[in-house]
This record gives sequence, structure tokens and C-alpha cells, in this order.
Amino acid sequence: MKTDSKYLLNDDIPSLLKQIALPASTGMFFNTMYNVVDIFYAGQISTQAISALSLSFMIFFMVTGLGYGFSAAITALIGNASGRSKKFLASLYAHKGILFMQLLALVLTAIGLLLAPFMLKVLGASDDYLQLGLDYINVILAGTIFFMTNYAFNAILVSKGDTKSYRNTLIVGFFANLILNPLFLYGFGPIPAMGIAGLAFATVVIQFMNSIYMLYKVLQTKLVHFNNLKYFYPNKKIYKDLLVQGFPSSSNIMIMSFGSMLLIYFVSLYGVKAVAGFGIGMRVEQLMLLPALGLSSAVLTLVSNNFGAKKYDRVKLILDKGLKYGFIISTFGIVFLYIFGKLIISQFDDDLAVINYGLEYTLVAVWIFYAYVTLFLCVSTLQGIKRPKMIFYIALYRQIVAKFIIAYAIVVIFNLDYIYLWIGVLVMIYSAAIFAYFYTKKLLTAYTI
Repeated sequence: MKTDSKYLLNDDIPSLLKQIALPASTGMFFNTMYNVVDIFYAGQISTQAISALSLSFMIFFMVTGLGYGFSAAITALIGNASGRSKKFLASLYAHKGILFMQLLALVLTAIGLLLAPFMLKVLGASDDYLQLGLDYINVILAGTIFFMTNYAFNAILVSKGDTKSYRNTLIVGFFANLILNPLFLYGFGPIPAMGIAGLAFATVVIQFMNSIYMLYKVLQTKLVHFNNLKYFYPNKKIYKDLLVQGFPSSSNIMIMSFGSMLLIYFVSLYGVKAVAGFGIGMRVEQLMLLPALGLSSAVLTLVSNNFGAKKYDRVKLILDKGLKYGFIISTFGIVFLYIFGKLIISQFDDDLAVINYGLEYTLVAVWIFYAYVTLFLCVSTLQGIKRPKMIFYIALYRQIVAKFIIAYAIVVIFNLDYIYLWIGVLVMIYSAAIFAYFYTKKLLTAYTI
């Protein structure tokens, strides 16, 4: 692994995008397949268990999603410092970022355990449905510290252009999940049958194992060491930088989580089978979005380093090339899911109503791919140039304000069919993506004039 990040400032941009994005996308593929395995085994319990898993995932994403926002901040701050050749400052961000994320995990675990029952009830869960959700989410919340620690470790590695290490943990985690899920679900020998809680327990065990490997890789970067433990201690200025840089992105994730919960509330008005179909369709959709997420990681790494080095022309080129590749990949994803979408969805549940709900969602959602690519890459660019404030407002518009107005109008006022909900969401997300693109381009133009 390269410990000197100068190659990020000088190598060919298309080659760098592929070099960083491909491992990230591969890792995300296995991460999504990991979730698909969870859904498959939940389906072995019942359709209601799939729905409970979908509801629990919304809470899980809201809690741990903050980790994604602050990990992006750590990557951007280390990348900018490295681009300016301030190695000591980069090291401080790395050390203190790790403890920051662990402290954040403790707070979020406590809040999550306290609010989970209320949130599941708001989303429509009750009786056995509610208990299934709590059985899963309570175990996941108890392991939040391992998720957050891994996010911090990965942020450090991504700042150096290393997306392969995290990819490796996700690949190993997928295969480990194939073994541990049935083991903890059904029990074996002295291991008791845990039911849906076993799926969560398997995830926590895998995250713990991954953290050991990720620590080993982080130590190889030389950014982190244990020579002086004071490097890890909280520091007001560093924490302020993390909060200023990370709060808009973390708020974005939080708003996305609330937006997802808001959306699933309106979906639940169509029934439990609609929730199950939506949960399956969303996972299938994510499979095709993985390359775009990998590209967003690459864009964040390259933009933060090149912006720190004041190579503004390269920053603009990174965004343009990223969008080009993202649109090509999106076209492939649309064609693929139109051909194989129903076949894939039917593997998770044999209930025709569930399959139809999942298919209706997927066949509309695929046309949002171009907008998602634009949003992902613009958000990464804004993060990389240390101008993240607008990320919050874009998220507030598309995840809460516009989403509520559209969903309430379609589902409650006009009582339209399920598919029209997703058509409304499509229009709303495209409006946000168009604004994000022109806003980001305007900022980049100002730096190159």
C-alpha cells in the first residue's frame, strides 16, 4: 500500500478513478449481498420478519449513518492536510478521529436503545411484528462501536487512496455471514437458536473481526501509531474541525434516515406486503448503485487531495470524468434490472403481491440512477473542497420537505396506486440533483477564475 499520496496529485485522473472506485464498488457489492443474505434468512422465518428487518434497517441506518458523514469529514480533512504536505496535522486528524467516532458510538447506542421501540411503533410495527424488529435492532445497536471504529479506520485508508482493505473485509464478511447466519438463526450444539436476533449477532461478530484487520492496515499508513497516546486525546480545535466539516454531511445522513422512515411510513399504508416488497426492491436497486457509490469514494479522495494542493483544474476534471463514468454504468443498470428485476426479486419471497410491489418500485427507481450519480458525486465534491453546508439543505429538501408533500398528496389526499408514489419521488430527486450539479459547478468555476 502506498503511504505517500503524491500520486493522487499527478497520475492520470481516469486511471485513478478506476483504481480507487473499483475496489470500493466491489466491496460495496459484497456488503449489499451481505444484506441480501440477511433478507433471505429473514424470509425463512416469515414475510413479517422481512418487513421487520426493513423497518429495523431504517433505524440502524439513522444511527450508524452518522458514522458515514463524519468518516467522510475525516477523509476530507486528512486529504486536504496531505495535499498541503502537512503530515503532522494529517496524523492528528487520524488519531483524534478514531476516538471521536468511538465516543459518538457510545452516545448513539444509548439514544438508539432508548428510542427504538417508539420509532418502530411509529412505523407501524406492533405485537409480534414489533418484537421481531426489537430483537434485531437491539443487538445491532449494542455493536455500534465496532461499526463506528471501522468507519474511522476506513476514512483514514481512503484518504490515502486505499479502498482495497475495506473491500477485503466486506468480501470476507459476506462469506462469514453465509456461515454464521444459519448457525445463530437455527442454533447448533451449544449455540442456542436465536431467531432473527441471530442475524444481528452474526453482523456484530463480523464487525469485531473486521476491526482487528482494519487496525493492522491503518498502522501501516504511518498516520496512526501508539508511540504517544496523547495523540488520541480529545482536542477542542480538531473536534471543532470534525464537527464543522462533518455535521452537514452527518445531518444529511440523518435527514436521509428520517426521510427513509417517512417514506416507509407511507409505504406501510399499503400494507405489510408493500413494506416487504419495498425492502426487497430497495436491496436489488442498491446492487446497481454500488459502482456509483464507489465512484463517490474515489471523487472524495481525489478532490480533497487535489483541492488541498490547489490543483483546481484537476478538481473540475475529476467531477466531470466521474459523472461520465457514472452515467455509463447507470445505463447498464437500467437495462439489466428491466430484464432480470422480476427474477431477482422473486428469489426472496414467493408471495405474488410482495413480488409485484418490489417490481413496481424497482422499475421506477432505476430511472433515478442518473440523478443519484449526480447527487453522490456532487456531495463528495462539496465535501472534498470543504464547502459542505449546502449538502444539508439539499438533503432537507429532498428527504423531508418535498418527500412529505409528494407522499402525503399521492397516498393520503389522492389515494393513488403504489406506483405513483415512486413516480413522485423520481421527479423530486431529479430536481435536487439538477440544483446540486449547477451549484457545485458554480463553486468550482469560482476557484478557477
